[in-house]
Amino acid sequence: MTSLLVSSDRLYKYTSFLFIAYFLLALPAAVATEPDPFHVTGLPLPRFASLGAGEANLRTGPGTHYPVRVVYRQKGLPVEIILEYDHWRKVRDADGTKGWVHKALLSGRRMAITTQAAVLRRTPSPDGRAAARVEPGALLHLDACEEGWCRAEAGGYSGWVDKASLWGVYAGEVFG
Repeated sequence: MTSLLVSSDRLYKYTSFLFIAYFLLALPAAVATEPDPFHVTGLPLPRFASLGAGEANLRTGPGTHYPVRVVYRQKGLPVEIILEYDHWRKVRDADGTKGWVHKALLSGRRMAITTQAAVLRRTPSPDGRAAARVEPGALLHLDACEEGWCRAEAGGYSGWVDKASLWGVYAGEVFG
């Protein structure tokens, strides 16, 4: 006759196994249902955007009760969104300054700043005919970007600019 008694040591191991198995099976469902408070839109992070207002406060935290770190007075200035919280976006500017901006002050319009002297070219090639020369720190509106080049406009001129001379677009990013 076999014994129906189980040693307490074996019972402990068996129940521990069941608990761990349940926890591991339930964990993905629990994680999937919990919203991420620092990624509310579901859009990729980080990503580039621009200031949609002529004046925007960069704050030390996500709320109007936090102190203002910087006041931007340049509509279209590109910023990199690195976190989201409720109606606030943590951004980094071209100088590396980080802080929080209300989402109503941002725009999805793609802009970039030249990090060095650049040339707008008629074709996306280093041999393309020059359309205009652009000084470092110039603000450009980006229409499209492909491998190595972005179609941009500034000051009434448009053309293709070498992506390596821009802040406001990722090296491998393609759009438009």
